[in-house]
Amino acid sequence: MLQVLHIENIAIIEQADIEFEPGFNALTGETGAGKSIVIDSMSAVLGQRTSRDLIRTGADKAFVSACFVGIPTALGEDLGIEASDELLLQREIQADGKNVCRVNGRPVTVTQLRALGNRLLHIHGQHDGQQLLDEEQHGYYLDSFGKVQNLLDDYADKYNHLTDIDHKIRSLQMDEAEKARRVDTLRYQIEELERAKLKTGEEEELLGRRNLLRNSEKFMSAVSEASYCLGGDDEGEGALSRLRQARDAIGAVRNLDDSFAVLYERLSESYSEVYDLTDTLRDKQDAFDFSPNELDDLESRLDQLYRLKKKYGPTVEEMLAYLEKCRKELDAIEYADDTLIRLEKQRGAAEKAAVAAAKKLSEARKNTAVELEKQILDELCQLDMGKIRFAVDFEEKPLDANGMDRVRFLMSANLGEELKPIHKIASGGELARIMLAMKNVLSEQDHVNTMVFDEVDTGVSGRAAQKVAEKMARISRHKQVLCVTHLPQLAAMADNHFSVEKCESNGRTYTHVQRLSREQRQRELARLTGGSHVSATILSGAEELLCEAERFKKTLA
Repeated sequence: MLQVLHIENIAIIEQADIEFEPGFNALTGETGAGKSIVIDSMSAVLGQRTSRDLIRTGADKAFVSACFVGIPTALGEDLGIEASDELLLQREIQADGKNVCRVNGRPVTVTQLRALGNRLLHIHGQHDGQQLLDEEQHGYYLDSFGKVQNLLDDYADKYNHLTDIDHKIRSLQMDEAEKARRVDTLRYQIEELERAKLKTGEEEELLGRRNLLRNSEKFMSAVSEASYCLGGDDEGEGALSRLRQARDAIGAVRNLDDSFAVLYERLSESYSEVYDLTDTLRDKQDAFDFSPNELDDLESRLDQLYRLKKKYGPTVEEMLAYLEKCRKELDAIEYADDTLIRLEKQRGAAEKAAVAAAKKLSEARKNTAVELEKQILDELCQLDMGKIRFAVDFEEKPLDANGMDRVRFLMSANLGEELKPIHKIASGGELARIMLAMKNVLSEQDHVNTMVFDEVDTGVSGRAAQKVAEKMARISRHKQVLCVTHLPQLAAMADNHFSVEKCESNGRTYTHVQRLSREQRQRELARLTGGSHVSATILSGAEELLCEAERFKKTLA
């Protein structure tokens, strides 16, 4: 459960520490006091999308931390997060848009934080009820309740295989005129590339050779001068000859003194090295033996490669790859009829497998729908909607990524009225209660221990509000509940009541969060009931509301 929420510099909250308890926690306050900011802070520390606009004016960063206790130690193992009985989530939002996230002091990514947060706490907002108006969401709710993910995955594999075959068939189906044009184009491109006789690495070799030829005079002059210095010519001796003479001179006395023997060895090594250099230079001279037309031929070949690259790819390797692609496409077109026959056979088998998987998924969904209808109706009965009828309607549709079922939730709010789509007949209050029922049923399928309801009671009043309050109390006996509300019935039912108040000081606005005592709760309930005018009668009514809530909660113990 969430034990402590610490907030710094989030909107108008400069600093706040809220210590939540097990059971039902309610937050009340005037509109605009900052209740939603508390929820935004929870969202931020759970890794949800946020904005630097959330940072309090004048501050360079905002910070939120949330301490959860009673956590299964294996909760974050697959996310690379070492868990313990206690988890401390932290998020710092900086003005430059950067985020620093930590779990138990260790850095994590926002993605890791969000994945962990989804396992710790769920936030249900006041607009969630509008999702019930979107019939595309109904199938998602049903699948979430039925835990049919394995069947969905199996169907998705088969459906994707079918669509892949369909794509291949469409790519081969073209009219004869289009086919003839494409064949002519491919044959021309293949012939042009094959005629070029491309070779991997050829362009680099040609560029190196061209550089050598373009600077041949400089290279030749340098090599000739170096060769003359080392080897000499007919008119004079070079360094090699002088080294040999020096070596032979020292060789005559090398046996007379050890130092001369060392000199002799060094001169011999130098002579051998210079001898090798002389041979290398002669080889370089031989390499400059080229025909006068070689540079022209080389430039012509490079120009041919340049023109081909503009058409078929920036490198020889990519042009060769394009050539292979053209060959394969030409083969595919020329043998398209045979390929189409083979693909049609494969498609028949693939479609049969996809339909079988879709039917299996549909059957599981229909079995799930029976149980979902039962549990939703039970929940609605507890929410003072015992006369409502709720049903899951199935309509077969062509196969798509979600199967063969078009799922819709239908309801009848009054006796004698036929079942109709929810968006046609449900009022705001009914939507809120149906969504609350849906959330509660779905929450029993997961292991999240904390549920946050942000003004989900919108449009609810009177006896219905009392039933929603009782439902929240029931939920809070097996999960921690945090509820932002304007209804005195819900606030009275809470085990722990927090007031969110806004004040001004030194030209700035501040929000404070305070846990209320019994007496303070009475006055806050009176405010929720009577507004700014709180009379003795209203205070008495608030006290009676608290007493009634306490009596009801005793029946749940």
